[in-house]
Amino acid sequence: MGQQDLWRLLSRFGSFKRTSIILQHLRMSTHSAGLGEVLLERKGCAGVITLNRPKFLNALSLNMVRQIYSQLKKWEQDPETFLIIIKGTGEKAFCAGGDVRAVSEAAKTKQNLAQDFFREEYLLNNTIGSCQKPYVALIDGITMGGGVGLSVHGQFRVATERSVFAMPETGLGLFPDVGGGYFLPRLPGKLGYFLALTGFRLKGRDVYRAGIATHFVDSGKMSMLEQDLLALKSPSAKNVANVLATYHAECKTDQDKSFILEEHTDRINSCFSANTVEQIIENLQQDGSPFALEQLKVISKMSPMSLKITLRQLIEGSSKTLQEVLTMEYRLSQACMANHDFHEGVRAVLIDKDQSPKWKPADLKEVTDEDVNNYFKSLGSNDLKL
Repeated sequence: MGQQDLWRLLSRFGSFKRTSIILQHLRMSTHSAGLGEVLLERKGCAGVITLNRPKFLNALSLNMVRQIYSQLKKWEQDPETFLIIIKGTGEKAFCAGGDVRAVSEAAKTKQNLAQDFFREEYLLNNTIGSCQKPYVALIDGITMGGGVGLSVHGQFRVATERSVFAMPETGLGLFPDVGGGYFLPRLPGKLGYFLALTGFRLKGRDVYRAGIATHFVDSGKMSMLEQDLLALKSPSAKNVANVLATYHAECKTDQDKSFILEEHTDRINSCFSANTVEQIIENLQQDGSPFALEQLKVISKMSPMSLKITLRQLIEGSSKTLQEVLTMEYRLSQACMANHDFHEGVRAVLIDKDQSPKWKPADLKEVTDEDVNNYFKSLGSNDLKL
């Protein structure tokens, strides 16, 4: 049976809301390949944002940021829109991050994209964090960097067994931005500091157990979950939460598996509680366990400058508001654009893919407090205004 035949058959059974939602879903799945980078649709009670660059793991471009920001503002004011849902096209990724390769190329040729991308992305992160309507991110697949910024500040984040979370920026000569300085230090214990400095990947139910996601649902049930959310009538946040809680309770996948970092929790809390990267490294060396030695190996490959600015970012961010953190992170982003390591990281990881960046400075000892302070300096009239 073709989709046109199915359309006629389903239509014959009346105009039930759920039926119409299924039809919309079928119609969209037929045509999404020929549409833009992001789809913005009103469905049922909700505004639905679909990241539509599956070949690029739904990487976030400036054009996408602008479209999402503009529509989100409109939906916030629309009395008929009660709920915002954001999801990704394809089975691999929700959003693998911002298009940092394009940003690096622009910065090297003094184009405005290097300023505009970070400024407008952080404005969007703030808008998501302050959204007055229930915001549901369906993080089914790879969710890193900019993809975390599109989800983690929202009220509800639904992970699946296909979810992969990471903030890998220290290996790119950057820092865990998009509000990482706000949400990471607020994770249990020193888990956020560990994730930020090592870029450690969390998968499946562990994304929920770490506190990144608020719910965990089988990927095969995500379409049905979305339909049930869209079928709600004038829902409150509590109504949305009840639907999500039902699906979460029904999901048994990996329920009996312990959190991957559970046995290392005390070690992480102890080693990563230091106020300097050098002391964290010393703590790991003194610990001497296989886990600690593995983290030492990972950290040794990261940009020394990125490690130092990241630790300070999280320490300062632990007592700042999201808006204050994003202002701080915009300053950091522009300093990174003007320096060597970010462009070298993009070259080594994304362009030449030799995985052998040549950091400058190459050693932590060469990164002075004054060097770090320069990254945090006010940009005056060019500061981010929220």
